[in-house]
This record gives sequence, structure tokens and C-alpha cells, in this order.
Amino acid sequence: MTRRLRPVELDFVEVAPVRLVFAAALEAPPRAVHRALAEDLTDWPRWFDAVSGVTPTRGGDGRDVTLRVGIAFEETVLADDPDTRYAYRVDRTNAPAVTALAEEWRILPGPTGGSRVRWTFAVDGPPAARAFMKLTKPGLRYSFRAAMRALDRRLADSATH
Repeated sequence: MTRRLRPVELDFVEVAPVRLVFAAALEAPPRAVHRALAEDLTDWPRWFDAVSGVTPTRGGDGRDVTLRVGIAFEETVLADDPDTRYAYRVDRTNAPAVTALAEEWRILPGPTGGSRVRWTFAVDGPPAARAFMKLTKPGLRYSFRAAMRALDRRLADSATH
């Protein structure tokens, strides 16, 4: 059963009680990374192993996301700034205890080419949920790094074909 979360805006990624922030360097240019994050939504499962499906909704203003572990999200896109940022909040989910959730992907040019990607996972909930989310940081870090390596390989392969 899904339940509605507290609607948050883009500033939540900076002020949330729990903020998990991860960064990675990619060889792919910012435009290609942004396109993979914000435009090629149905390809997410091909490079982000935790994700089993992403479907754009509301003419691109929303997304339906399912994870391989069975968690589902109905999301609203908060920012889609070409080549620099993609962010969304969760409106409804079957995940327990979370009361607000937003994610932001920042894409910056790398110092010597390529891109620098920063993913912020911002969440609120009761104290036990906050503590649990902090405990998930190593797993989320691993998942993020693996996803960024897979995405970089995928973008390099598509650039050569």
C-alpha cells in the first residue's frame, strides 16, 4: 500500500534532517550524463542495478520508479536544468516510516574534462527511521559508485557506436 509523503521543495536537499551525499568522476561530458539522468529514464535499470523500472509521467513532470527490492515511488520533478541538475521528490511510496524524501543529481564539468556527479539523498522521518537511513549510507555509496561506473561505460559505448 502506498502512502503520501510530506511535499517538499528543492531546498529540502540542503536542510533535510538526513542528507547522504555521494560524488563520482565520470569520463562522459555533462550533457551526456544529464541526458541519461533526465531524458533516458527507461534506461536507468541498465546502469543502476537497484532500479528495476522508471516510467515518465505527467508529460515528464513526474516519474514512477520501482526498485528491485519491491519499493515503489511516485515522484515529482523539482528541477531539470540542462547539463547541471536533475532533482525530484517522492510524493507517494510503499517504503515504511519515511515522511519526506527528495534526491538531487548535480552535474559539474570535471577539472580535466568529463563530469563530476554529486547525488544528494535527503530524507525525513521519525528518529528510528532517520537512524536507519544513516545506517544505509555504506550500501547506498556502493550502489551509487557501481551505478556511476556502469553509466560511464554505457555512455562511452554509445559514443563509439
